[in-house]
Amino acid sequence: MYRYNDFDHDFVRTRVDQFRSQVERRLDGSLTEDEFKPLRLMNGLYLQLHAYMLRIAVPYGTLNGRQMRQFAYIADTWDKGYGHFTTRQNIQFNWPKLKDVPEILDALADVEMHAIQTSGNCIRNVTADHFAGAAADEVEDPRPTAELLRQWSTDHPEFQFLPRKFKIAVSGASEDRAVTRAHDIGLVLKRDDQGNPGYEVIVGGGLGRTPMVGKTIREFLPKADLLPYLEAILQVYNLNGRRDNKYKARIKITVHENGIDKIRAQVEEVFARNRDVFTGPPADLLADIEAAFEPPEFDNTRSATLEEALNSDAILRSFVDTNVAEHKNPAYGIVTVSLKPVGGTPGDATSDQMRVLADLAERYSHDELRVSHEQNIILPHVRRADIPAVHAALREAGLATANIGLVSDIIACPGMDYCALATARSIPVAQEISQRFDELKLEQDIGPLKIKISGCINACGHHHVGHIGILGLDRAGVENYQITLGGDGTETTAIGERVGPGFSAEAIVPAIETVVNTYLAERESPEETFLQAYRRLGAAPFKAALYPDQGVKSHAA
Repeated sequence: MYRYNDFDHDFVRTRVDQFRSQVERRLDGSLTEDEFKPLRLMNGLYLQLHAYMLRIAVPYGTLNGRQMRQFAYIADTWDKGYGHFTTRQNIQFNWPKLKDVPEILDALADVEMHAIQTSGNCIRNVTADHFAGAAADEVEDPRPTAELLRQWSTDHPEFQFLPRKFKIAVSGASEDRAVTRAHDIGLVLKRDDQGNPGYEVIVGGGLGRTPMVGKTIREFLPKADLLPYLEAILQVYNLNGRRDNKYKARIKITVHENGIDKIRAQVEEVFARNRDVFTGPPADLLADIEAAFEPPEFDNTRSATLEEALNSDAILRSFVDTNVAEHKNPAYGIVTVSLKPVGGTPGDATSDQMRVLADLAERYSHDELRVSHEQNIILPHVRRADIPAVHAALREAGLATANIGLVSDIIACPGMDYCALATARSIPVAQEISQRFDELKLEQDIGPLKIKISGCINACGHHHVGHIGILGLDRAGVENYQITLGGDGTETTAIGERVGPGFSAEAIVPAIETVVNTYLAERESPEETFLQAYRRLGAAPFKAALYPDQGVKSHAA
């Protein structure tokens, strides 16, 4: 993984010292809250319902054991003993005191981390496939691209005050695990007919109050042209993006209002100018970045340890079947650690659990961890022979829930329990759903099913691309939950369809149970997933089951 150079160290420490001075002036009254707000947001500090919240960048979701252990130290020293991993592959601390934030940022700098550009109308933390560098279906590791973009975008003078926040995701595999088509820019690594590496470039995706699937602006862009081409996109957006209405300020609206063909023509014109004067990153910098992501030295020794253990341990077998993905090296597996125990808060991890994850990464995963956009943690390089030992340690720490991709592996934003923007709660709904289906013992029979919950229209819970999406709203002071069906965040991205009127807080869990029971009754076979069944059936049978008094005929009828 990438290590800071002298410039990185100096840059981050300078920002910490600068912010320390700003905090001191806020505390002594020299700065008002209105004056302080843009300064704190530039350093990832929000003011939420009950306290400040600090959002820390985990670039492209990659960190090591020392960094995870530092999160545990921060949680114990300046917070309440836990942290929350987010859909942007970041971590948030929900209870820091303002006077302590500079110390937290100093502690982060000690392990080559920061909170810069985790807020504001700038290019946010670049995200990537959480199986990067390990996935069997990978064309190329996307992290060197993501690191190049991190360095290019950090404190970029032209793009610090964009019309609105800007998000970039990079994928390098045939399966899109980075939701690239729901980003302002999505990059998919591919090769042309001659085998040359490059990118499919996608623009104008996004969720929120106006969800849109991104459109391909370039089918193939040579790797050498990446930065001047992205600069062209950002420059066109910076000039044309709406600044009169923040709800229409994202690039997706710019693309929608102008059309992809017009935007493409403008971008290509600017790109031609940029490329003529672009000298490119120094070759030694590119070489250093590539070298930082060289695969570890794998131990290819085969062993029957795992297979023997699977034959005698049904709990381990369930964990391996659900939580272990195929690695590009057959002697290894990719272990996803669920942060979704039954009845738990999705994405939360205690400081003790963080230390366990750090220890396991250092001992069994070549000192690498990943944060997924699905709010779980990945040990990307675990020898298959070591999986029983890893599983035993995870069980002891309460981290061995075997539910990845199943009904209780729910994405949920913090909702009204924390967020000042939320209009409804998300966490209790997620907890109640996972508890209900645990009681029913149907999770394995249901199979792959992604439920995503947002507590407001901003869609931080990605509900639009959930197989079942839940949006919490305020209706005259009462929480009301809308259901969308058929969303998808993969390479076949689709925005979920709203099925009808919302449900009360008391009725939403029974409504989700009704949706699932309808799927179980209507599927052609146990192999047909929820999403496949929905695409075959459409919304009609689900609407009929949810709203029987509206006279909608079911598919079975």
